[in-house]
Amino acid sequence: MTINTGFNNVGLIGRYRGNFNIETLQAIMNFLKKQHVNVVLEQETATALNETTITSVPRDQLSLHCDLIIVVGGDGSLLGAARYAVQNDVPVLGVNRGTLGFLADIKPDEIESKIGDILAGKYLEEKRFLLSTSVHHDNKVLARYDALNDVVLMPGDIPHMIEFDIFINEQFMCSQKADGIIVATPTGSTAYALSGGGPILHPKLDALALVPVFPHKLSSRPIVVNGDSVIKIVIKPQNESAPKVSCDSQERVAVPQGGYIRIVKKPQQLRLIHPIGYNYFETLRSKLGWETPL
Repeated sequence: MTINTGFNNVGLIGRYRGNFNIETLQAIMNFLKKQHVNVVLEQETATALNETTITSVPRDQLSLHCDLIIVVGGDGSLLGAARYAVQNDVPVLGVNRGTLGFLADIKPDEIESKIGDILAGKYLEEKRFLLSTSVHHDNKVLARYDALNDVVLMPGDIPHMIEFDIFINEQFMCSQKADGIIVATPTGSTAYALSGGGPILHPKLDALALVPVFPHKLSSRPIVVNGDSVIKIVIKPQNESAPKVSCDSQERVAVPQGGYIRIVKKPQQLRLIHPIGYNYFETLRSKLGWETPL
């Protein structure tokens, strides 16, 4: 357990589609005010709340103005906030208004009790690593992105199988012909990679899962490698069109034939806040419908 020195400036960001999310955001904001905590709103969140009396800043600047970010929504909302929070080492807390919510622990009816405890220093802090991805072609870097969940190679504008080679630490691993491949962190192992038949990786593991998407050969299976591995995926020239790469389901960037994707662990880690009593295996049982003892 971490003893808190005080979360005095709290950033608030959320998915604001639907009245329920608005109500939850408003409830958190009102509670923080009662606790004499300075609230900073993400700009679009402030607009959705029609709030003009509280300081608001663009999303990419939120972590510069606070020492805790509370995210209201599902895991997707938290993923988006994480990429900005990690740059300034600001911890993130999730309030679940989504569906599964592997990362967002707090329910809307627990706001006052759980957030109150966290403000009082009663919480657990966990670190999760991210991936840095760069797209290369003709000795040029075309794009750079970070991912907390996964890096996914997928078909471009024309649905078809992709041919690519995989290298681990500059050692050739294999050639693949598939609809794509998912490179997932332990955090992302319960997301798209899980639906693709990949293994669940405990968050404390320093490992990555490589999960082929609809491979041509039945012998193509998921593989787990060391988290410090340098992964290189080379797009073969014979592909009909340029496939695309996406990090955490964000922007899709085309990878030209003959180009490659380089994936490494990001030096900075995400600080993820959990309420006291958080249990990863309880989360798995609840979200995945696993059996419980009779």
